[in-house]
Amino acid sequence: MEKKKNIVIENLNKSYGNKKVLTDLNLEVYEGELFGFIGRNGIGKSTTIDCMIGMKKFDNGTIKIYDYDIKENPIEIKKIIGYVSSEPILYEEMTGIEYLKFIASIYKVDPSTFKEQYVNLCERLEFKLDDLSFQISGYSHGMKQKISLIASLIHNPKIWILDEPTVGLDFLAVEELKKMMVEYTKLGNTVFLTSHNIDFVSDICNRVAIINKGNVKGLFDLDNDPSVKEKLKDIFIKIYDEN
Repeated sequence: MEKKKNIVIENLNKSYGNKKVLTDLNLEVYEGELFGFIGRNGIGKSTTIDCMIGMKKFDNGTIKIYDYDIKENPIEIKKIIGYVSSEPILYEEMTGIEYLKFIASIYKVDPSTFKEQYVNLCERLEFKLDDLSFQISGYSHGMKQKISLIASLIHNPKIWILDEPTVGLDFLAVEELKKMMVEYTKLGNTVFLTSHNIDFVSDICNRVAIINKGNVKGLFDLDNDPSVKEKLKDIFIKIYDEN
């Protein structure tokens, strides 16, 4: 049976003034897939995500998520995605629990399931429930990142988009996050992940795309060819040496 394409990006172009960042970028990501999107700093990974979630306008091309066009149906898309940015973006004057309640209210999460949801996520990421009563401004970077992760899943999104999600997390939290991502896709959901940690990406992703000079220079199926996992660093270096 043919896999459903949950994310389809066609001929995506994006410039900042005279600087071309994305040039005819094409991607397809499938239902139930953990997809890695890697490249050097400033090469367009975060820009691609910003266009996907409707945060930034793009010059031309199309982005469809669950058959919704981001230009035509941005609200419908935002209802079904969970997003974690490379740096925690939070209302820091709120307490942790106030912030989670605020996010849950936006997504109209059933109050009867809200507590069960956040308690479970806090336990998974070893975020102390008592700390939810403190103002976010007093949190460490790692705690802020965990709150961002918890908030991104509070509404059970169909697509989880993570931009460098391990920054600030300790080893145990990273390992738990890996498990959560794999479990999430096994439920039929989709993960779109960027990371500088190639070992992290190769360890859990089904497929990986390497971006350079504004478009995809390599697309690798790690399920069909597991040997690529060991070679991914060398492939990454070669792509950048050649370009």
